[in-house]
Amino acid sequence: NNQEVEAGYRILEMGGNAVDAGVAATLAAAVTEQSRFGLGGEMPLLVKMSGKPVIAISGIGVAPKKATVDYYTHRQPEPWEEAGRMPAIPAQGIKAAITPGAFDGLMLALQQYGTMSFAQVVQPAIDNAEGFPIAEEFATFLTNYRRIMDLWPASRSFFYPTGEAPIRGDIVRMPALAKTLRELAAAEKKARGNRVKKIQAVRDEFARGSIAKRIAAFSEANGGLISYSDLAGFKAESDEPRSTTYRGYEIHKPGFWTQGPVMLEALNILEGFDLKGMGHNSAQYLHTVIEAVKLAFADRDRYYGDPKFSKIPEQILLSKEYAAERRKMIDPSKASMESRPGNLGTSSPMQTAAAGASDARDTTCVNVVDSKGNAYSATPSGAWLPSVIAGDTGIPLSTRLQSFVVTPGHANELAPGKRPRVTLSPTLVTRNGDFFLEMSTPGGDNQDQALLQVLLNIIEFNMTPQEAAEAPRFQTEHFYSSFAFHEFVPGNVNLEGRMGKNIANELTALGHKIRLATDWSNGSAPTIILKRNGVLHGAADPRRARFIFGR
Repeated sequence: NNQEVEAGYRILEMGGNAVDAGVAATLAAAVTEQSRFGLGGEMPLLVKMSGKPVIAISGIGVAPKKATVDYYTHRQPEPWEEAGRMPAIPAQGIKAAITPGAFDGLMLALQQYGTMSFAQVVQPAIDNAEGFPIAEEFATFLTNYRRIMDLWPASRSFFYPTGEAPIRGDIVRMPALAKTLRELAAAEKKARGNRVKKIQAVRDEFARGSIAKRIAAFSEANGGLISYSDLAGFKAESDEPRSTTYRGYEIHKPGFWTQGPVMLEALNILEGFDLKGMGHNSAQYLHTVIEAVKLAFADRDRYYGDPKFSKIPEQILLSKEYAAERRKMIDPSKASMESRPGNLGTSSPMQTAAAGASDARDTTCVNVVDSKGNAYSATPSGAWLPSVIAGDTGIPLSTRLQSFVVTPGHANELAPGKRPRVTLSPTLVTRNGDFFLEMSTPGGDNQDQALLQVLLNIIEFNMTPQEAAEAPRFQTEHFYSSFAFHEFVPGNVNLEGRMGKNIANELTALGHKIRLATDWSNGSAPTIILKRNGVLHGAADPRRARFIFGR
């Protein structure tokens, strides 16, 4: 939103780099966009410092030690659930919480690649927590989720201090969260040593100090599974991004602990087709891209998970040779109706029965490029509404535990200390090693198929970033949901209405189950920054309240 953009740009104007600004913008999001992301959430991040390779940072929390398959197999329904029609792991509430991950990921990025102090980059977030005009979506969510939030007294007092839900434009104050942010800044000020050591003191205060103790005490007193040792044992880490090439560009994504490699697999398959010759958003083009995406999703649903716990056949999945074999499975005259993962045999298949439909509540995105060519691309998420506030800390807890499955032997099977395989998926593109483009988006399972279409719009059809973001998109639902019920919906494709009835009819004739939706209905809304001939070009998708600014 505009407060996040202002926070990041304020830091750039003060002389900070892209990472300083990105951290500031993300912290501001954790205050002003809690409809989609809160400080207890999670975040993958891609960083490219000028002249250096791309780095991934995993700010994804882990399952608590008490979070076992056996525990959830024998759990009782939550107050909002119905026995016999509930997911294995709750979609909301304190029993769906993993450890907070985003904050430590931000601090790791600030330590290693930033230039400013924590006190400097957190100041815009503190200013917002002291009072900001609430946006329409945030206010609407607070109204819509009032009944369930009333089940959680700490959340009720945090979000409804007057007893009423705010309306759009009301000044909202979050004194508990402001106090927590000031406590973290005070830990930095009190610490001795250089900038890196001082920021480490901030990380330690969050994970091991009074804040962690209060989160753990609240969790244990309210039926949660997170303990102090879970919080103290977690730390974000750097990782090598996974990459492929497409038409001379290098595409970089976070690893198999996210769905990011879905885009890489799809690009490898699509490289063998003359997409430009098919024509943008022609029936042939859409059919080909949809079928490639479905094949990539099938591999995601079978083989992706935390590589620390599961053996991922990633060299095969990302190879051009594997893509060539997968490409042969696309029938130009018929839509597939099955989930068709490669026969790699390292993970159990997903269970097909689902007791209901999942309702993911999504994400935000932050992208920054500075004048020196440093780049920051993040997809902050989790701790969205309706959220459990951890007592007097003002920190909302995540519900990402629901992204695990309880299928024995699956790569994404729940285990203590393990990261859930998330949908969050920033993208960074280089050419001959130099920065070309970055983008990220909200959208849950839709993220990579939306970003894929935007990227193809730019590379294949030479669109500007804004044209690429605004062009009509499809959204296939032919995958196992990454949330709650993990349901499989074969063949469903949502088309934005601007594609027209003729295209919808042609795709229906190929066997796709088409829903022609409204003109701007696609669930994702990326921001994009592209560099061409020394000039930065930006885009903000109008489908949601996306903002972008630069000079």
